[in-house]
Amino acid sequence: MLANRPIHAALPAVDLERARRFYAEKLGLTPESEGPGGLFYRCGENTQLLVFPSQGRASGTHSQAGWMVDDIEAEVAELKARGVVFEEYDMPSLKTINSVASTGPARAAWFKDSEGNLLVLLQFV
Repeated sequence: MLANRPIHAALPAVDLERARRFYAEKLGLTPESEGPGGLFYRCGENTQLLVFPSQGRASGTHSQAGWMVDDIEAEVAELKARGVVFEEYDMPSLKTINSVASTGPARAAWFKDSEGNLLVLLQFV
């Protein structure tokens, strides 16, 4: 049923134009389409990210969307060069070193978009 179907993430944006600038300037994404429902970005072959206008604020307390990457250090370095600020954690259960944490079978790095949505890069090892 759903196991073989593509999925897409939807992220709220209080200021859609600010979000458009963030996704373009910081992440290098261009909307594939846009309309009253928001900005649709194609990421990969069968996935889509929707950034939609909303009066609700993102909590930023958990990962809301993520990208699977092959080389997390290279991706983090490239995004930092574009001005992305990564979250740094130092807790007993989660510690980042140079913005990257080892989380069992994966390595992860988190950052917030212009609207407070918590996004993650994941590299499975």
